[in-house]
Amino acid sequence: MRLLLLACLRARTGNATTAARIRDHLHAAGHTCVLKDAFTYGSPAEIANLTSTDEFDAALAIHLYKAGRLLQGSRIPFGIIFGGTDVNEDIKCREKCQVMGAVLQEARFAVAFSVEMKELAAAEWPDARKKIYVQSQGIKTTPSETFDWYRFLQNADWHRKDPSVHLGIIGPAVDPLFSSEVKEEVKRLPGVHVLQELPQQELHAALRRCFAVVNSSTSEGMSAAILEAMDLDIPVLARNIPGNAAIIKHKETGLLFSTPQEFVMLSKSLMNDPIMEKEITTRAKDYVRKHHSWEGERKTYQSLVLRLQ
Repeated sequence: MRLLLLACLRARTGNATTAARIRDHLHAAGHTCVLKDAFTYGSPAEIANLTSTDEFDAALAIHLYKAGRLLQGSRIPFGIIFGGTDVNEDIKCREKCQVMGAVLQEARFAVAFSVEMKELAAAEWPDARKKIYVQSQGIKTTPSETFDWYRFLQNADWHRKDPSVHLGIIGPAVDPLFSSEVKEEVKRLPGVHVLQELPQQELHAALRRCFAVVNSSTSEGMSAAILEAMDLDIPVLARNIPGNAAIIKHKETGLLFSTPQEFVMLSKSLMNDPIMEKEITTRAKDYVRKHHSWEGERKTYQSLVLRLQ
């Protein structure tokens, strides 16, 4: 089949990485999968024109609202992959919720990254429950062997007391205004650094030089960055929100915090307890291998896409 995969493809973001991984799974099964950035299209009519002139047989979309809405009324069958924004944020907006419900109704199948995500969606759209499959993100880390880079860890007051402690903030500037505000604030915070995004292999190599990976998001679907850190034997400290708590068991496979003070306390306890660090990273790696198999993800998508024939 010739498949269209619509997603938000900002370079080196989670969405782009997930889309590329799914494309590779489908290519391995002999399909042709073409990635297109959802942000470059304004309406279903534009996608309808694309699919008719480029002769696509079927389509996939990551995010019901951001990408899936462009497939409404499509002449070709399609499947949908939930994004965290769908069930954590967009579902709160009545207009977006209605659009997502309509997209879900048309889709042949939908994929949620976790049981919790499926249940949130099924509670809002109960008629779609039977078409929602659960497939966690598949993880395979391949750190560069030649990349030589290190620095990172926590907050400014801590850095003043212990200059060896750094916090590195790394990734693309998705929101230019917010990014500029962060950079201005960081200028006043010794030990905190804003760093440019890196190719995935170099990022994985950088993570291996860190003591821990921090996820401070207030909204997550399933953080691949957390799972990649687990696979790389790096302890994770993450904000205690549903998306993170779904993949981290506190003090077993990582540490969950709710306040800055709790974050500092847990970080210090981790730094001072090498036995706890080793136990957490060992259990976390076992968890990723059992529940986030890259091979299992490949089989699922290769099977589901046959429903679009």
